[in-house]
Amino acid sequence: MLGLHIADILVLGLYLVGITVIGVWAARRIKNTADFFMPRKFGKVMMITHAFGTGTHSDQAVSVASKSFTNGLSGIWYQWLWLFATPFYWLIAPVMRRFRAITTADVFEARFSPSVAMLFAVVGMLNLSINIGVMLKGAGAVIDASTTGLVSSNVAIAAMTVMFVIYGIAGGLSAAIITDFIQGILTIVFSFVLLPFILNAVGGLQGIHEAIKDPGMLSLVAPAEIGFFYIAIIAFNGLVGIVTQPHTMGNCAAGKTEMEGRVGWMFGNFIKRVCTVAWCLTGLGAVVYFAGRDVEPDHIFGLVAAEFLPKIAPGVLGLFLAAVLASVMSSCDSFMIASSALFTENIYKRLLPGRTAKHYVFVARVASLIIVAGGVGFAYWLKGVVQGLEIFWKISSMMGIAFWLGLFWRRTTVTGAWASTLTAFGVWWLTTQEFFISWLGSLSMAESLTFVFVKNGVAEVYLPWQMVFYLSAGIIAGIVVSLFTKPVSEEKLDNFYALVRTPIKPGEQVSVPCTLPDDAVVPEKRNIFPNTSLEIAIPSRTSVVGFLAGWVCVAAIIYSVYLIAKV
Repeated sequence: MLGLHIADILVLGLYLVGITVIGVWAARRIKNTADFFMPRKFGKVMMITHAFGTGTHSDQAVSVASKSFTNGLSGIWYQWLWLFATPFYWLIAPVMRRFRAITTADVFEARFSPSVAMLFAVVGMLNLSINIGVMLKGAGAVIDASTTGLVSSNVAIAAMTVMFVIYGIAGGLSAAIITDFIQGILTIVFSFVLLPFILNAVGGLQGIHEAIKDPGMLSLVAPAEIGFFYIAIIAFNGLVGIVTQPHTMGNCAAGKTEMEGRVGWMFGNFIKRVCTVAWCLTGLGAVVYFAGRDVEPDHIFGLVAAEFLPKIAPGVLGLFLAAVLASVMSSCDSFMIASSALFTENIYKRLLPGRTAKHYVFVARVASLIIVAGGVGFAYWLKGVVQGLEIFWKISSMMGIAFWLGLFWRRTTVTGAWASTLTAFGVWWLTTQEFFISWLGSLSMAESLTFVFVKNGVAEVYLPWQMVFYLSAGIIAGIVVSLFTKPVSEEKLDNFYALVRTPIKPGEQVSVPCTLPDDAVVPEKRNIFPNTSLEIAIPSRTSVVGFLAGWVCVAAIIYSVYLIAKV
């Protein structure tokens, strides 16, 4: 059937039935929107697999393998762009948990106003809808290639959408987190199963070194496109935007306490960083294995699967395809739930308050369908996975500017938050216009200051410079406009920063988003810059130790890949 062995069909069928059963079972436990969007009950292991499952999907393997196939080892930065941001997750997670919010839009309302919350809801839904489309596009490319075209990318996209919508809409975030435990294991299998076979076929790492004559292909830094400047700016952009990816709230706040969020988010993502190494090496092996053949870079990962897995044993290709589905479905379900939470909690409830809990859960499920439909449409429109991934990077950071300004600077105003976001979007649009690209190209006076980069015969603003432009403009606009507009009331600011300072108690219940329990004791303010408008707290010992441990992990991962490159 469709080029698959009966054993492959059975493995796929078992997986799909199991996932659907979990969604239906979780649906029976949902009583209100809090149960659907933010069940705060999971331990460290489940939070690690949730963070890993939500943050890891097959389009990333496709993009890294594709970029490594065309650019070499430096293609790893297409997912390692968040590597240097990962230690900061240890510091960010408890803050997100202390907000006691259901959605990140609740945080913007608590800090600024309902209008800024609604702005974030719109941007967040756009962000996640695009991300869903990118993931479906990547998974479709893998399935298309691994079945040698017998299951087309378009058919695969449609089938995956139906499956994750069924259990995600039924069971909400609880179903997503439970299935992420299973799907996280399968994703690790998916990441590493191809590597030994492709390496064996090309003579191992030594064979790759002997066959690839261009030393730039075996360098972690490739000055032609992915140099130190590229890596630094992409990493900074990722850190700015990670806090306002709507599913980040679930990654940090669905645990029992702050520590579950810290451990789950940081270490779940470090597992992903290790998997990225396997994707990159698979792409490098493919450079040698497919030498002289005309292949589509986005199909590399799937083509390697089609070449080797059917020869191992019946059912292995089915396990691989199940892992592909797992990697995309574990993320799409979380993104779908986060998007519907934004619409229901921060737009619909504000426009139509006072309805029953059952009514709002129904609205959330309908909203999920509409958001996914937008993602599917984007997937069919998108020309390539790498292109879609770059769009996602940019949208993620647009409201991150307002988030960080509002967190660290009391003087940031409602108008300043709007100005920073709209200015960043406006400058992004400007950098895509031909007249601006031509003018900018005339300013490039040295190779290190080349603003315009030619890709596939088309001139465009070099990606890191584009990010420098819109981030700088957004920050400046936010600061300047805030200095000349009405400040947020001191009472509102005091309540917001009290949330940030007050740790979560075990078993603490949240009845209203972004409010402290009646018996909460707010700790004394301990700022690095006292008697100023800056709100940068002195970190605790736990924060410092975990943060430093994160950097040790970063150094160990980079050094390991460096050693591999030198073998």
